[in-house]
Amino acid sequence: MAFLDGITRVHVIGVGGIGVSAVAKLLRHQGKAVSGSDLGRSEAVGELERLGVPVAAGHAAANLPADADLVVYSDAVPADNPERAEASKRGLRQMSYFDFVGEFSRTKRTVAVSGTNGKSTTTALLGLILEAGGLDPTVIVGSKVRSFSDRNLRLGGGETFVVEACEYRANMLKTWPKMIVLTNIEEDHLDYYRDLAHIRDTFQKFVDKLLADGKLVWNADDPVSSKELRLPGNAVSYGLSPEADYRAVGVTVGGGRQEFEIMKKGKPLGRFSLSVPGRFNVCNALAAIAAASELGVPAEKIRQSVAAFPGIWRRFERVGEYRGAPVFSDYGHHPTALSGTVAAAREFFPGRRVVLCFQPHQHNRTRKLFDEFVASMDAADVAIIAEIFDVAGRESAEDAAVSSRDLVSAVSKRDARRGANRELLYAATPEAAFEALEDLVRPGDLVIVMGAGDIYKVAERLASETVNQEL
Repeated sequence: MAFLDGITRVHVIGVGGIGVSAVAKLLRHQGKAVSGSDLGRSEAVGELERLGVPVAAGHAAANLPADADLVVYSDAVPADNPERAEASKRGLRQMSYFDFVGEFSRTKRTVAVSGTNGKSTTTALLGLILEAGGLDPTVIVGSKVRSFSDRNLRLGGGETFVVEACEYRANMLKTWPKMIVLTNIEEDHLDYYRDLAHIRDTFQKFVDKLLADGKLVWNADDPVSSKELRLPGNAVSYGLSPEADYRAVGVTVGGGRQEFEIMKKGKPLGRFSLSVPGRFNVCNALAAIAAASELGVPAEKIRQSVAAFPGIWRRFERVGEYRGAPVFSDYGHHPTALSGTVAAAREFFPGRRVVLCFQPHQHNRTRKLFDEFVASMDAADVAIIAEIFDVAGRESAEDAAVSSRDLVSAVSKRDARRGANRELLYAATPEAAFEALEDLVRPGDLVIVMGAGDIYKVAERLASETVNQEL
């Protein structure tokens, strides 16, 4: 990689982040001396240390090695961070995570998976299909994939690079894709974007970056993509819509699987089986199938990979049971993801009482999408709403005035209007949420612990409580 020529030692700030840790692993595997720092311990930090990457706890100028010649930092790390300030003082080259991914994408045949929802699942499944198809891709995903040796990274020897291209602060524009897989376009990250039109226009800029021989794989079921984007001539669509180039028909659910036929441009591609629930996951699978087929992977290899796909970390991930109730952990933090996940759970586990423990992620998102979050809570039979997870550096005083107490109050009023009589609780802390679940969960329930913050620890603790009781 020409942009790393002459670089021997790299220091990574905020190295415990899911994307940043993947870059640190990639650099280590390529023979670079890598060090890092992070505010706390995490599983990602432990993985890096096992690879020989020393990680300092906390941030200090002294953490920056004397012989460092490149600094890579998480986008959450501000310019006045002491390690970045020391790097500036020394005149060292600095790159954000997204800058690094963008430069790396120039060196490969890059497939960028972007959109509001479904990026991680689509990226992971596409990477697995391309691996089975012999393309030996490098993959960076914003989650963990069980069969990837480095979990959030698959380092391949081929020319293909599959990356989850985040839309926050228009960061996907830093990549240089030969193919874009676009999941959907909805309102989110409204601390950066003005409105849906601003989001759409930014995705249009992204699509317009494709070269003449590039390809867009887009969601025909998404109203913004289908009605408001200018599509290149060689774009291909996927979805349940009759107009989709890759179309799923005859979707059935049973025995913990979804099955469907796929029509590829009017011709049968075969019957596919998927073990993760929800129509949104049928669409995620279709996105990966369409992209892989356009990249030349044989249909049988695609079918085998889709059938074997177990899902990924914190995406309707079954972590265990509590009192005979299956417990699922999910990263979803957008109203559409919340209602879609509960609907998917009901399809796979009909007749069970759904107990939802939800932690909103970021005050700004909660405030800007408040009414949508209130409506999305209709899906659960029992709802515990934990206090909002604060995202440092992304909250204003106006944002901070919003609390999950306000959500509980609004949901309660909505329940009264629609005649719903259910348990609805506020939890000031994850510990309080755990205690509420201890009181409420009954055998035969289904528990979903949902949110992008630290609420996943509640799901893991519930599962461990059952193990401890059995011991």
